[in-house]
Order: sequence, then structure tokens, then C-alpha cells
Amino acid sequence: MANSDRYYTPQDSKDAMRQIEKLFNKYKDAPLTQELVDYHQNLVNRLKTDILAAATKEGVQSRIDSLNSMIDVMNKWLQVRLSGRPYAGKMAHFQFVADNAQPQFKRRVHKMKGSSNHRASGH
Repeated sequence: MANSDRYYTPQDSKDAMRQIEKLFNKYKDAPLTQELVDYHQNLVNRLKTDILAAATKEGVQSRIDSLNSMIDVMNKWLQVRLSGRPYAGKMAHFQFVADNAQPQFKRRVHKMKGSSNHRASGH
């Protein structure tokens, strides 16, 4: 297996940011270990160096702002988790989104006798 198969190569800074956001949302609720802290610091450093340089070179100001917001979110995550509190949120569109920020919709399934159509209209 070649190294090129093993590592993800982003197309541009936005692609790299999306990938890191996806990874962050996967491990944000995991138990805190030294290995996870190191991995997290590595991702933050990648954001601050390589990806920030790429975004600056691309010259998209909104992307640089998103990148800084992303770095803030990831630093706050580490502070919250190191203080022993759970992290109540996730990252969406490179920004922190609280768990209770999205509306919850109640859905009542109305089953009627008949076919396997579970959401039948009760006319």
C-alpha cells in the first residue's frame, strides 16, 4: 500500500477544512486521552499553518475568517473537555453549533389498517 492511498489529499483549503470538521465531529464526544489530545493539537496546528497559508494564497477572506472561527472552536473544545465538562455542541459550517440550537420536530406516525404504508393519511 502506497502512502498516497493512506493519506487524504485535499483539493483546496475549503476541502481540507471540511475534512477536519468531519474528523472533529467524530471524536468530539470520545473519552479524553493523551493520544486524543495530541491528535487534536496536530489538527489545530495543521489549521494554523498549512491550511491558513493555503487559504491566504487563495485570497478568499471569508475562508480565512471561517478558518479562524474553526481554530477558536477547537481550542474551546479542548478547554471544556480538560475541565471535565461535556462538550454540548458540534461544528457545522466551520462554526460551533449548540446541541439545543436546532429545533426538534415531533413526528407522530399514524398507522392505519391496510397496506404497509405506515404514514397513511387518515381521511
